Amino acid sequence: MKILVCVKRVPAPGAKINVTDDGQAVDAAHLGFTTSPHEECAVEGAVQLVEEHGGEVTVLTLGTGEAEEQLRYAASVGAAHGVLVEVDSAGWDPQRTAVALTDAIQGLESEGAFDLILFGNESADTGGFQVGIRVARALGRPIVQGIKGIDVSGDGSGEGTINARREIDGGFEVYELPRPAVLGVLEGLNLPRYPTMKGRLASKKLEISTVAGSADEGGQSRVKLHRPEETVSETVILGTGAEAASAVVDVLDELGVL
Repeated sequence: MKILVCVKRVPAPGAKINVTDDGQAVDAAHLGFTTSPHEECAVEGAVQLVEEHGGEVTVLTLGTGEAEEQLRYAASVGAAHGVLVEVDSAGWDPQRTAVALTDAIQGLESEGAFDLILFGNESADTGGFQVGIRVARALGRPIVQGIKGIDVSGDGSGEGTINARREIDGGFEVYELPRPAVLGVLEGLNLPRYPTMKGRLASKKLEISTVAGSADEGGQSRVKLHRPEETVSETVILGTGAEAASAVVDVLDELGVL
């Protein structure tokens, strides 16, 4: 199987996000960066499929040169190839991003289509839910979002189908898609592996293919980023040891638990 996974470099989840003075960008001066969690699961899912059915995994990202870090991390856990669609700035709108990714994928598929293209259900920073759907439509391929299970039937020649499971209340919806297909993966599809020392060393030698990203701006434009006010919770220490027991009882009584 030939599988492509599209990933995005995002600020580490849980980090404190500051906004630049003009409100147009995230201040990255003291931020760590990583791959979106949904896409980490997509990479792991692709590697597992290749381990079971044979083939290779290619990982692609659009961004500045710094995004090579995310490609090398993917290589450290089993991806065979890395492709950087290099642009001069981060923060492209979804429409523009999808056009550039579609062009890059069509170039990579000049010698044969990928059996499966995986996206994260949405990116961890903007949460737009758009890029994967736009790319799938541009390529003329079926797509299902919110996937938490993938099974492949057929051989590695491109023949066969893909069964994708999406979680719903009380069970799963199951979709059967012809290959080639596109899926949007949710975090929880699997538990991503940690890179081994051998994998990390191999990732340093990965030859990353670079293509120039080019696309006109889309119809969306950023007005301003707003950072919500922080809420501060007050903690009251009721005491330590046995002398705190009566205070705990009083609190439980106020809450109506007793």
